[in-house]
Amino acid sequence: MAASRLTVETPRKVPMEQVVMKHRRTTLERAEKFISNLYFTDVNLYGRLYPKQCEASMITHWAAPLNVYTSYEEAVKQKFAPVEVGQSFGPTWGTHWFHVTVNVPLEWIGEEVRLRWNSSSEALVWVNGQPRQGLCSEYERFDFPLTDNLQKEKCSFSVYIEMACNGMFGAGDNGMIAPPKLDKTFTLNFCQVAVFNRKAYNLLREVELLHDIAKHMPEGSERGYQALYTVNDMINNCDVNDTSSYERCHQISAKFFKQRNGDSQHTTYAMGHAHIDTAWLWPYSETIRKCARSWSCTIRLMEKYPNFTFTCSQAQQYEWIKERYPSLYEDIKKFVKEGRFIPVGGTWVEMDGLIPSGEAFIRQFLYGQKFFEKEFGMTCKEFWLPDTFGYSGQLPQIMRHCGITRFLTQKMSWNLVNKFPHHTFYWEGIDNSKVLAHFPSGDTYEMKGNVQEVLRTAKNFQDKGRSDKTAFLFGFGDGGNGPSEDMIERLDRIKDVDGLPRVKMSTPDEFFTAIENEDSSKLCRWAGELYLEMHNGTYTTHAKVKKMNRKCELLLQHVEFLSCVAMATKSSVYPSVELNRLWKLLLLNQFHDVLPGSSIGMVYEDAHKYYNSIMESGSNLLAQASTNIFLKPCDESDKSLVIWNTVSWDRSEVISVQGQDESESPNKRRKTDTNVNVPQQIDKKGNKLYYVKVPSYGMSDLVNSCIRDINPWSVNAENMDDGVIMIKNDQIEACIDKYGRITKLLVNGSNKNMISSDYPANQFILYDDIPLYWDAWDVMDYHLETRKPVMKLLKPAEIEDNGPLRVTVMVSLEISKESQIEQTIILDVASPYIKFDTKVKWFENRKFLKVEFPTSMHTREATYDIQFGHIRRPNHQNTSWDTARYEVCGHKWTDISEYGFGVAVLNDSKYGHSAVDNILRLSLLRSSKAPDRNADMGEHEFTYGLMPHTGTFQEAGVIKQGYCLNSPLNTQYEHYDSNIVAPSSYFTLDSSQVVLDTVKKSEDNDDTIILRLYESFGGSCCCTISTVLSFSSVQICNGLEQTTEDDTFDIKTTGDKITFNIKPFQILTLKIKLN
Repeated sequence: MAASRLTVETPRKVPMEQVVMKHRRTTLERAEKFISNLYFTDVNLYGRLYPKQCEASMITHWAAPLNVYTSYEEAVKQKFAPVEVGQSFGPTWGTHWFHVTVNVPLEWIGEEVRLRWNSSSEALVWVNGQPRQGLCSEYERFDFPLTDNLQKEKCSFSVYIEMACNGMFGAGDNGMIAPPKLDKTFTLNFCQVAVFNRKAYNLLREVELLHDIAKHMPEGSERGYQALYTVNDMINNCDVNDTSSYERCHQISAKFFKQRNGDSQHTTYAMGHAHIDTAWLWPYSETIRKCARSWSCTIRLMEKYPNFTFTCSQAQQYEWIKERYPSLYEDIKKFVKEGRFIPVGGTWVEMDGLIPSGEAFIRQFLYGQKFFEKEFGMTCKEFWLPDTFGYSGQLPQIMRHCGITRFLTQKMSWNLVNKFPHHTFYWEGIDNSKVLAHFPSGDTYEMKGNVQEVLRTAKNFQDKGRSDKTAFLFGFGDGGNGPSEDMIERLDRIKDVDGLPRVKMSTPDEFFTAIENEDSSKLCRWAGELYLEMHNGTYTTHAKVKKMNRKCELLLQHVEFLSCVAMATKSSVYPSVELNRLWKLLLLNQFHDVLPGSSIGMVYEDAHKYYNSIMESGSNLLAQASTNIFLKPCDESDKSLVIWNTVSWDRSEVISVQGQDESESPNKRRKTDTNVNVPQQIDKKGNKLYYVKVPSYGMSDLVNSCIRDINPWSVNAENMDDGVIMIKNDQIEACIDKYGRITKLLVNGSNKNMISSDYPANQFILYDDIPLYWDAWDVMDYHLETRKPVMKLLKPAEIEDNGPLRVTVMVSLEISKESQIEQTIILDVASPYIKFDTKVKWFENRKFLKVEFPTSMHTREATYDIQFGHIRRPNHQNTSWDTARYEVCGHKWTDISEYGFGVAVLNDSKYGHSAVDNILRLSLLRSSKAPDRNADMGEHEFTYGLMPHTGTFQEAGVIKQGYCLNSPLNTQYEHYDSNIVAPSSYFTLDSSQVVLDTVKKSEDNDDTIILRLYESFGGSCCCTISTVLSFSSVQICNGLEQTTEDDTFDIKTTGDKITFNIKPFQILTLKIKLN
């Protein structure tokens, strides 16, 4: 037998490279440091982005005059002087122009070369007289590309840089929302030319994405560890000083990125965006430059990335760019035509969502959509309002009335107490109109395009199963220059990567259409307002702004009505151009950081300048329209007093005519009471009072309108025991204590005291008002725990006037050593409410002044006036949703009622309200110190009313009285012959449910007027309008004044009458062609 052979195996060679058991934290941090711009930049990949650098050849400078706009053409003519890096420039809001000359070294030929500028501020690069690109220090947007491939014959470059002495968020002193520090300076940290290493940049983006996938995928996930090992392998194979090694790294990452998604993945529809506040921590003038800086960046990216899309709202900003930067505007028009620069929103500005009137909302869409149609041949399909402080329950119908069926915002993600339950849903308004609504589930409109945001967008989405699509808005806002190259590169690389949601560069129309086509039947519905549980102090901050807003809204509507009458009856020229200018100024001031009171003081200097312009020009237009109606040339001494009623029902009220100077010659005095044998009253100020009746949307002179026998309705006041004053007319009776508080309030024919037996009404209350951060914006719930009644008397209640037309009671109170209240309590003949004319000297620090009205009502809800209707809200705190609504927005009135009785609080300029149990509170003044340290400081005048009633508030006329308080009878002296011209009503309605809110000329036809009506009670009815204006046809149209075919409307015309049916809270716009 053969012997066995033994085989000896050669030992395997052990590799010198050790296989390391990867520790997740250290590997992630290794990758982070490999691309860090702070750590190890001498040896990492980031440090290779600019391998060659040198200083600019020459920098010269010219300081523009402060607060004066200087165009490029003017600037370059000035004398520039040399400056150096390291110098500082100011002051805040100043403008400095720099001429930068660059001679690039010849050894850089063939390289991508950039100018790098950091002036610690915002800036705009100009080349050959054209605005080319914005720069922004806050987001390290330092680079301006000079060339992608340096050529020998073009190694010298010359650019101008317009430097703004402010940062992206203005110039707050010691905090973002702090008032601006006006003596700030901004340092030129560097101005250099550098080679940009595109290969290092591309590799850096891949390392960044793999790091982020490994970090933000669920811990322990297979895909996350694949990313972790891939990025680690790339770093092991990368020699940052040898660009040939970069290709090996790309091959490693390609194996990961080429693994695609499955069909079930969530899809994010990415759209570039740059939310630019039209004013906020900077004035309007700076916004114009912010738009130029941001949009020029966007145009440059569109030239480089053919699939990049960008959404942009606010017609006002487009108009500014058209006027100031025409070449940039032409570039924008080119890309709008390509469908990549996409106008959205359809409004003049992104306005406040609660405070503007219904008509002002419609004008936002009318002027916005008309601008987009004229300039770009298109109108918007979606309402774009991502950043305002709540959304009226009437907005869905207003949107649809203006041709818009889709809505996008994200602000509801800011709720403090309750998480809103949907991201994609149908929003239903108070009339049942529905729009498709979407809230981007990333909870911001300033995405950076990174992995974490994409994952969060899909994870947060609350309508999974009903939809698998979300919008993804990326780009720096407010001067950060919008989307960046980094963002686009990131999103392109992860558009279809296994483990991540799909990313699709898209448009709003593509996104919403996909939902409508695939998901609409499965979506939930939200009915009523979208209440933001935050920023509810903005209903009150900057009270004068809110007062002027309401006065201007109403004035312009009054001008339009009288101008229509003058046009229809006397062929007068309708002042379209000036009215459009005034409306646009008003709409501008309704921007969502201006009207709410949350901007810096400079903004309100501009805002009040615009308000004053509207009031001055509007008053002149009103007087001119009235004069045009009464064309009778004669001496001024022949003028008589004409009284105009600008609401759609007859009114009987007391008017006050200013007393005449007895030193004035008799032939110069206007006729007021001559031959008028009616009871009159001269008040303490010497004004003459008359009780008049004026027809709806009409006029009369003093002679024909005076009610001669007032004995059945006369009013009187009487001193009672303990300093109590009783005031009484034929409608109501009230008792006033020495503090001006109402202790008893009766409706004639009833012995029910409408006021609480425990607490008096008209009690001023002072609260501490210190929010967590957002000073001008927020009033916190804990302020309610600091209630302090204002009880220090300066002058006790005293009767000033005592009938027969009006009684007045005066009272003065001290709030503090710095602040006082002076109030005139008024009851007029036949008036159903008591009026409180109030003057407040206000110099407080973070205090909140309210007035409260404890009633004897038993109910579980209160009713609030809003745009074209009203809403009911609970007055209890059963749920977290109820407790969060401790301060709410309302317009002209609030009502609390039980069966058979109720109490309403009317106002002429306030928007903050609350109702708890049986108490109504009206918010009067705040005293925030940021971002405007002087907000609300000074003297204020406002009026509110207290109206008890029987029956429902609809039957009692609360809605009408709210209008009447806000639109007093208007008096004009005209050449009016009362023997020839009788009192006239130009429009009369036979239903008290329907309000004719607006009468204006058609935007497009001089022989056509527009009537806008709405149902105000909340129920269906049939209504007939009668008019003395001769017309030939009536058509239904939308808010854009486009004729619509609506089978649900049945309009009948017979002679001078127009009859129609109308549904609850429905808005109806009619186009009437005049003969």
